[in-house]
Parts: sequence; structure tokens; C-alpha cells
Amino acid sequence: MTATPSSPSAVAPKLSHTRRTPSAGVVIPKVLVWSVLIFVAVISIIPMLWLILAPSKSASDLVSMPPLAFGSFEQYLIAWNNLMLFQDSRLVLWIWNSVWYTALIVAISTVTATLAGYALATAPIPFRRTILLTTLVAMIVPPVALVLPLFVQVTSMGLYNTPWAIILTSSFYPFGVFLAYIYYTSTIPHELYEAARIDGAGEFRTFLTIALPLSKGLMGMLAFFAFTGAWVNYFLPYVLVNSGEILTLPVGLGVLFSATPGLNPGIGASILPIRQPEIALAGLIVALPILLVFLASSRLLARGVLSGSVKS
Repeated sequence: MTATPSSPSAVAPKLSHTRRTPSAGVVIPKVLVWSVLIFVAVISIIPMLWLILAPSKSASDLVSMPPLAFGSFEQYLIAWNNLMLFQDSRLVLWIWNSVWYTALIVAISTVTATLAGYALATAPIPFRRTILLTTLVAMIVPPVALVLPLFVQVTSMGLYNTPWAIILTSSFYPFGVFLAYIYYTSTIPHELYEAARIDGAGEFRTFLTIALPLSKGLMGMLAFFAFTGAWVNYFLPYVLVNSGEILTLPVGLGVLFSATPGLNPGIGASILPIRQPEIALAGLIVALPILLVFLASSRLLARGVLSGSVKS
């Protein structure tokens, strides 16, 4: 005797019992993870938020008002005008120096790292393994250890105390070369390179027509890391330049802070009204471009780098 199929009304109650509610063993770890992430995010945001709000208050308000309280928009202008009193608006010159130094460093670093990484990944060049090992060693060596040989080289080339001493030495980018090598080796299918070569394209044309259009995410990362390293670089410009007219912003702010009692109370009173709000505004000037460049680069990183290049 064959069994008759169950009616829908009889099956529905049985299916409803198969739905499982999240158990406590699953919910608790998720709540714990989200709690830790939110806590870390808040801890990370508070210093930047304080830096943004501090210039809106006077020196006395920084002590009397709550740390995250807002003062007034007028105080931003007052703090900026006080900074302009230092050496006849020398801060503007330092900002301009950092802008065009960093722009050239980012351009040189990104282009050379991309080309070098592509060549190491695809071109049949001799001593490839030796070059890769040298690149890894250059990444591991601390930058401070390279200051003396770079200083000797820059001095022998007659570039000491010139903008090119900062630009050329800061364009040394072994991390970018290795990152580009990994990208072109593992991310872009090698079939695309082979198809271009079969069609008669040379290495440079293959790079321009195949690799470069698919490298927007890579170039966004390279540009961001190069910008961050060049914009906040202090030690190399401090060693290679001693003229106030060609200093970068971080080194110039070090000179400013050491000459005013805002961060150096030991020098006594100063005729310049540069106190903690002005120093906070100077720090904001340094930090804000990094945030803006990160937001601009994140758009490139979020895009599908290989969307539509290969049919799956």
C-alpha cells in the first residue's frame, strides 16, 4: 500500500518548526565583536574631533570648557591670523612648499613603482630574483639607517639645501614597487598579457592598453601611501635642508613650536600670541589633507578593478 502525499496544511506546521532562532552562543560573540569595533572607532575619532574643535576656543576656554565643546567660528580666524604673525606669514610658504614637493613625489613614486612592478611581474628581465630580494631588503631597512648615505649622495651631487634633495630622496619607494609586483603577478590574469602579445603588442603597449586601465585601485593605494609618507616626512627634510624658505610644513612647524611658548614654556614670554589653539590649528592643517586624500583614494579602492575584464 503506497503512502499518500501529505496535504499542504499538514506540511506547513512542520516547516515552521524547522526555522531556528539565533542561539545565545551566536548572538553573544557578534555583540562582543561589534562592541569592540565601536569602542575602537570612538577612541580613534575622539583625538581628531578634539583637534578640529580646539582652534574654536581661546587658550583659557581650552581649560575651562569641556574638551569636545565648540567655541566660535571667529576663533578659527583669530588663530589663523596669529599664526600669520610668525616671520611674516612664513607658514603660507611652508604649506606651498609641502604641496608642490608632495605632488611631485607622489607623481614620481607612483609612476616609477607601477612601471617597475609591472616589469618585474611580466617582462623576462635578468636577475629578477636578485632585484626582488634587494627590494625586500630596502623595505626592511629602517629609513633612519639610510639618512647618512643619502646625505652623502645628495651633497656629492650638489643638491644639498635645495628642493630636489627632498623630492628625489623621498621618491625612493621600494614598498610601492613590491606592492605593484604582487598586484600584476596575482590579480590581473596572465592570459590578458599573452593575448596582447599574440596580437603584436610590445611590452610598453601591453602595459598602456591592458595593465594600466586595470590598475586604478593599485595606483590609488600607491598614491595614498606615497602622499602620507611625503606629507608628514620630518627627518629627511630636517637633515637635507637648512634654509627657512624651502622647509616643508612639518619641519617649519617644528621651528615655530620651538620659538613660541605654546609647546615650549621654557623660553618664557613671547610677543607672538601663539598658544595652544594656534598649535591645534597648525596640527589640523597637517592632518586634514591626509583625511581628504584618503577619502579620494577610497573611491578607487572600492571599485571593481577587474570588472568586465574576464568572463567567468
